[in-house]
Amino acid sequence: MDAVYAMAHALHRMHRELCYGYPGLCPKMANIDGKELLSHIRAVNFNGSAGTPVVFNENGDAPGRYDIFQYQSTNRSTREYKVIGTWTNKLHLNVEAMKWRAGDPSLPASVCSVPCRMGERKKIVKGVPCCWHCERCEGYHFQASEFSCELCPYEQCPDANRTGCQNIPIIKLEWHSPWAVIPVFISMLGIIATTFVIVTFVRYNETPIVRASGREMSYVLLTGIFLCYAITFLMIAAPDVGVCSFRRIFLGLGMCFSYAALLTKTNRIHRIFEQGKKSVSAPRFISPASQLVFTFSLISVQLLGVFVWFAVDPPHTFVDYGEQRTQDPAAARGVLKCDISDLSLICSLGYSILLMVTCTVYAIKTRGVPETFNEAKPIGFTMYTTCIIWLAFIPIFFGTAQSAERMYIQTTTLTISLSLSASVSLGMLYMPKVYVIIFHPEQNIPKRKRSFKAIVTAATMSGKLQKGGDRPNGEVKTELCESMETNTSSTKTTYVSYSNHAI
Repeated sequence: MDAVYAMAHALHRMHRELCYGYPGLCPKMANIDGKELLSHIRAVNFNGSAGTPVVFNENGDAPGRYDIFQYQSTNRSTREYKVIGTWTNKLHLNVEAMKWRAGDPSLPASVCSVPCRMGERKKIVKGVPCCWHCERCEGYHFQASEFSCELCPYEQCPDANRTGCQNIPIIKLEWHSPWAVIPVFISMLGIIATTFVIVTFVRYNETPIVRASGREMSYVLLTGIFLCYAITFLMIAAPDVGVCSFRRIFLGLGMCFSYAALLTKTNRIHRIFEQGKKSVSAPRFISPASQLVFTFSLISVQLLGVFVWFAVDPPHTFVDYGEQRTQDPAAARGVLKCDISDLSLICSLGYSILLMVTCTVYAIKTRGVPETFNEAKPIGFTMYTTCIIWLAFIPIFFGTAQSAERMYIQTTTLTISLSLSASVSLGMLYMPKVYVIIFHPEQNIPKRKRSFKAIVTAATMSGKLQKGGDRPNGEVKTELCESMETNTSSTKTTYVSYSNHAI
């Protein structure tokens, strides 16, 4: 209706200007120019059917007239539109009548996209260049610009705001860590016990038990046991060139001392009784000096390997950023280490393990030797137990290679395994002797001497006792006793001093 009236008012104004006083359509309006009529339409001004003025602006647009609604919840828990304002050339808004979802009376921001926070990049919405989504820089990425994230260098991680990178903290095994306290405590107990045994042996150096156990080899073995305990402190100490050098030297040296000495002992026992089966003469190279030469020859192989290692790859430290590179960059840590890889570690311990296995083989071969003549059985029990310890060590050590706490678990496992190996040797081979020396000195007295032939015959007949399946045990035992008496009465053979523990 207002549009029809607007056209009528425009034509009336044009007729008044062009055909003033002329009834009807005059010749000037015979051919109406649309542009001229448009100017008259834009100039109209009258009250419309709704009682509001009908006017047009310079662009030909009518003024807006709008009711503003808001979708609100009512007291009846229903939702409906409520008028909260109008628009007639300007805004008339009743702010108090407005309600928001959270009950907050403050006006929400009316923007296409809010500014991104620090550490977030803008991801432009396709087709709407002035709008974007904010995307956080994840992982080890930082905000390089308003629209991009970049990866930090390998030894760095994003800072708290993710606007730059910072160095990853470097850690090492601390003395107060539970992973270090337990191995250190075990090592200190072991060092105290080993020192006590050494002092006891030195104090009673000339007594029969100490002499019979082979003083020279005992001190070599005790030195190896002491080094097995002491390596714990080097493994936990803060890595530097000096510490890394000592780790290389002493990591396998303590085991090498121990098992080289035990191998020499078991080999000597084996050769003595094997020789006795063939002849009554003693085998060669069974003197203490020969044993020491043989033992230190075995140890020199380990030292030679270490010196070659020094020449090929000088010791140094490095920071391992991959071991504790967690999903959360804030928890990432670099681990300060010596340049001893798992392969180098196994190579360093491999020779000692080879000595241990060889010693175990000899311990098995000499298990049938009479207990009254040597240490074969205690050595055998020691080697069996030690093999079990190291068989348990291997899966634990290599099974934790992918763990975030790899450094702690492997260091603790290695040091405790070394300490347990030393404790087994110390407990089975020396604690019984120390107990006798201190609490039963009446047993620490010289025994009567017996010929080498008598000893070998006893060992041979003892083997018959174990194998005598075709004769009654009593008959074999009688034969053993008769043989012992016969050989004991022979005084033309070389006598060898013995005790209840060793030849």
